[in-house]
Amino acid sequence: MKQAVISGTGLFTPPHAISNEELVICFNAYVEQFNADNAGAIADGSVTALEPSSAAFIEKASGIKARFVMEKDGILDPQRMVPRIPERADEELSLQAEICVKAAQQALDRAGRAPADIDMVLVACSNMQRAYPAMAVEVQHALGIEGYGFDMNVACSSATFGIQTAVAAVQSGQARAVLVLNPEITSGHLNWRDRDSHFIFGDACTAIVIEAADSAVSQHQFAILDTKLKTAFSNNIRNNFGFMNRFDESGIGQADKLFRQQGRKVFKEVCPMAAETIKNAIANAGLEISQVQRYWLHQANLNMNQLISRMILGRDAEPQEAPVILDTYANTSSAGSIIAFHKYQDDMPAGAHGVICSFGAGYSIGSVVVRKL
Repeated sequence: MKQAVISGTGLFTPPHAISNEELVICFNAYVEQFNADNAGAIADGSVTALEPSSAAFIEKASGIKARFVMEKDGILDPQRMVPRIPERADEELSLQAEICVKAAQQALDRAGRAPADIDMVLVACSNMQRAYPAMAVEVQHALGIEGYGFDMNVACSSATFGIQTAVAAVQSGQARAVLVLNPEITSGHLNWRDRDSHFIFGDACTAIVIEAADSAVSQHQFAILDTKLKTAFSNNIRNNFGFMNRFDESGIGQADKLFRQQGRKVFKEVCPMAAETIKNAIANAGLEISQVQRYWLHQANLNMNQLISRMILGRDAEPQEAPVILDTYANTSSAGSIIAFHKYQDDMPAGAHGVICSFGAGYSIGSVVVRKL
């Protein structure tokens, strides 16, 4: 089988940022108004008063200091707390496709490739803008790529599962090169009025070019040595939004139609699974832990990443061993580990090894072992 390499990556960062302090001002204004409007019910015990938040609480709980979003005014309006992004006509390029194109152009340039060199487009992310036509086919059309495209969703692990799917296509000869895209507009599925989760997510889009090593021309190549995927069903991270919601009107608009999680259970259950998956992938690649110089981990929660690193290394990771972009980007779902990889790869010497790992709802976990060429 052909050797597959990552030959280019790209990143689209939205134009707007929201700091923890800005977010807390809006959230606490909402809390104050809610408690005032429901003072009587709160007094008789039929309604529970909402608690205010703080920037210190958010950073301690997650390591997040800020996040990028596609639109911030609607989010920071206590009467709305949802982005104001107008729908586009069917003839216009979709918003999600637009950010895919921008990230893709960077990745293609870095790979030294043109759209004519790509045979397959894969859009892999947590939340698709629509059910069909596939976002990947729209992106394929916008870039002028022949061949085929399709969408896939494995929540926060979508990028690593997408990489494995692309590797299989390259190894089998089905595609000369594959463009994997992770457009995460998470601000649309987040409950900005939930104290425990309103600070978690940010928007971004990443792009990855995967192709056969024998024809790659990039100066930024990483050989893909092994991939390890794992899933295990859990309701601890869930979003019930879907076309079947219209069957039962009583559920429309309820909180379970947005992101929700049982964070403590996720922390306890996912960390050991992620660490074990990474160890297995490293072993399958014929390497020892001591031979891996870098871990580009899913950027969901700083405390989770620190624990996973300790489980793998037997000690705390040095900053350069497990780069963090969570503080400024927040949790960008499937894009997080790829943002870290995109930003922290050029300093690695030839022959150095690393692991890209993502984990999330499902549960789903994906690990990709690479070597700098």
